[in-house]
Amino acid sequence: MTELQTTPSQTVGPFFAIGLPWDDGPFVVPEGTPGAFRIEGRVLDGEGVPVPDAVVETWQADPDGRFDHPDDPRGAVRWKDFRGFGRCPTDEAGRYGVLTVKPGPLPAADGLEAPHLNVSVFCRGMLVRLVTRIYFPDEEANADDPVLCAIDDPAARSTLIATRNPTGYTFDIHLQGEHETVFFDV
Repeated sequence: MTELQTTPSQTVGPFFAIGLPWDDGPFVVPEGTPGAFRIEGRVLDGEGVPVPDAVVETWQADPDGRFDHPDDPRGAVRWKDFRGFGRCPTDEAGRYGVLTVKPGPLPAADGLEAPHLNVSVFCRGMLVRLVTRIYFPDEEANADDPVLCAIDDPAARSTLIATRNPTGYTFDIHLQGEHETVFFDV
């Protein structure tokens, strides 16, 4: 009688970095757009190891705080060659990057939301996306932003603030662990 061996466990998919990206996905605006900069960073797992097959997706308002979308209650507005949406796979080192412009503030129930990018992360081992935001460090409006103000822990709140770099901003996404990025249940 032959003894059967257990099949080793492995992640088979989904393969987000193969099926979701497209060539100009990392360009929310065309290169050469006045005021354009890069948001770049790494996606890291709970051990701080880069995730090489993730996809980072951004969605944002234009510099006037408007969306070219029918759900914008103020009416859809198209701003130049601004797409408002970007998608970038991570490389072997877990790096991603998106070329964009700074969004304007958005109306909120009790004032304004500070300029930010909405972010979704898709990667192996997750059947649903993770959702977070990227805020800018040089915004006075961050102090009154209702989402940032709802996070009591200053260390957790800081995981949503990008840092400046020579080409724009850096925003690392920590999926778990000591420096875990704040994610939202949407």
